[in-house]
Amino acid sequence: MSEDLKNILIVKLSAIGDVIHALPVSYAVKETFPDAKLTWIVEPPAYDLLKMNPYIDKIILFHKKDFRTFGGFTKRFFPFKREIQEENYDAVLDLQGLFKSAAIAFFAKSKIKLGTCNMREMSGKVSKPVIGEHAGGHIVERYLDTARAIGCRVEKVVFPVEVPPEEVSKAELIMSHAGLRAGNVFVAFAIGANWPNKRWPAEYFAELSDWFYSMNVVPVMIGNGAVDSQRAAEIESKTEIPPINLIDKTNLMQLTHILKSARLVVGGDTGPVHLAAGIGTRTLMLMGPTDANRNGPYGQLQNAIEVERPCRYCWKRACPKGDDCLERIPVKQVEEKIRQME
Repeated sequence: MSEDLKNILIVKLSAIGDVIHALPVSYAVKETFPDAKLTWIVEPPAYDLLKMNPYIDKIILFHKKDFRTFGGFTKRFFPFKREIQEENYDAVLDLQGLFKSAAIAFFAKSKIKLGTCNMREMSGKVSKPVIGEHAGGHIVERYLDTARAIGCRVEKVVFPVEVPPEEVSKAELIMSHAGLRAGNVFVAFAIGANWPNKRWPAEYFAELSDWFYSMNVVPVMIGNGAVDSQRAAEIESKTEIPPINLIDKTNLMQLTHILKSARLVVGGDTGPVHLAAGIGTRTLMLMGPTDANRNGPYGQLQNAIEVERPCRYCWKRACPKGDDCLERIPVKQVEEKIRQME
């Protein structure tokens, strides 16, 4: 591969956890090609992640919802296409590997279009899948294999995330108003997840919360949306002392600072937990439908607890049997794992 790549496009649209896993590619690109212009196309929910990344020169927003109706498509398609085609790219990396990312990669002007080893929805017809040495390994390494394929050195894996000072100040204020005093040791509970079977039972979080309080460690609930709010209320109702509730209280930048300040983050296979692992916070991930080898907390795979079920790694959003997948990870097992991490 040429050593003078000057213009590179990354297509990684969503979800937040997946975008987090792709962040090291930007570092690898800039370490190898420091003068290259790096453009990233992303959907709005993960936009703040890229704003915190100093290695990205240009961000193009893809508003998927605007393309769902005929009127929206006809209005948005040509302006979006023109924006993509303003540049001639030396390489396009489709790290999404779905039809929507393939459509974007198709219109991007480049002779080199590469994707990951597990391209789906015909995306492998647009971008050549890279079957690298890590094709059976962690998703972070699979993404990095595409960077290696264009000549990037990957001497170390870095998740480039820098929280702006003003967002740090706001996060500190949010924590103070919620009752978390300066100097308090706290743990963050990521109580939700997009997949129902990635959520540890609310009553288990409640029991773990009381356990932490007994050791003078403050539990803090993080998350967003109606489902997380409902789960938070259930957890609060089952605890002796309610944990601090920061559901819907922070943006992604503020949440990043909170995760960085936490002594530990506990939760399922979900974006905030992956973010915590990426920025170096100790992370305990509780896993069922997905496996740690591919999706565990990167750099901390020893801190993943996988459910003891013969049907684990099913990769289904909801259990077809109607089981609560993670209920077989008891609180005592989590407590013992945390003691081992100390």
